[in-house]
Amino acid sequence: MSGIVTVPDTLPARTSVPTQRRGRAAEPEAYDFRRPMTLQRDHARHLQMAFERFGRQFGNQLTARLRAVTHLTLDGVALRTYDEYVNMLPTPTAMMLCTVTHTRQIAILQLPVHATLVWIDYLFGGYGRGDDRDGRELTDIELSLVKDLLDHALKDLEYAFAGLARLALTVGEVQYHPQFVQAAAATDAMIVASFTLRVGEREDAVTLMVPADVMLAQLRAADGPVARSDDEAAAAAVTTAELERAMQDVPVEVAVRFSPVVVHPRDVIDLAVGDVLPLSHPSTELLDVVVDGVVLARAAAGSHGSRLACRVVTVEENQSCTA
Repeated sequence: MSGIVTVPDTLPARTSVPTQRRGRAAEPEAYDFRRPMTLQRDHARHLQMAFERFGRQFGNQLTARLRAVTHLTLDGVALRTYDEYVNMLPTPTAMMLCTVTHTRQIAILQLPVHATLVWIDYLFGGYGRGDDRDGRELTDIELSLVKDLLDHALKDLEYAFAGLARLALTVGEVQYHPQFVQAAAATDAMIVASFTLRVGEREDAVTLMVPADVMLAQLRAADGPVARSDDEAAAAAVTTAELERAMQDVPVEVAVRFSPVVVHPRDVIDLAVGDVLPLSHPSTELLDVVVDGVVLARAAAGSHGSRLACRVVTVEENQSCTA
């Protein structure tokens, strides 16, 4: 028997679902738990809102003074060490060293020299051409004009942070080579706000660095006791339980070792196949159970079927808590 397959004249239209191609995920960054450099979510949000207010006011000030449409847009806020901040800056660049009024610490407003020369051209009635010569530095008269502009613009910084933290800056000297500016210790934490400055058709990158302890101490003091709803407390408990369960599955290398032996460099250099290195560990003494260099327990050597094994005899409670 032969089978016949009938194909209808019209086939139902195939609905095609557009596939969304996922963008390439960002490369993971190593996190150093010994030097945590991450802002709390609430603090980061408050700082971002304050710097955005400052950016709007700064742009309005420059627009009024330069008679050119100006926008200062916040790109992000990050917590960095002073050394990391200095290494990310171009050379040369204008680093306006500012004094934090109530602490006398140093903050830095960094912007390209070419951008400030465009401002000066606008101030004198020009078309904002500036001067693009490499290595150009500000003259005394130009620096005085830039300081006057920044003094007015930075007054809005105190207003932008009102109710959040006290932050008032006074413009001081200018430096052009970041590597030679020692405004803080290399490992000191700094809050760095990155902006894009648009003056007419020109765009430049601008950063504002403020010592972190100036801001974070005031933010923590303003936090007060944390009030959570029942749903937030339940969510936090679930998160904590999931984190604890996840930690139970982290692979850990465990070593069982004899007591260490102290030898001279010449004994190590002259080691050859067949040499005997005597151990000072008595046969009746327990072995150390070690995780990441920390002694967690003591064990006696033995066997488990055809394999070597050890039986835990004592547990070092203090060491395990520290680990």
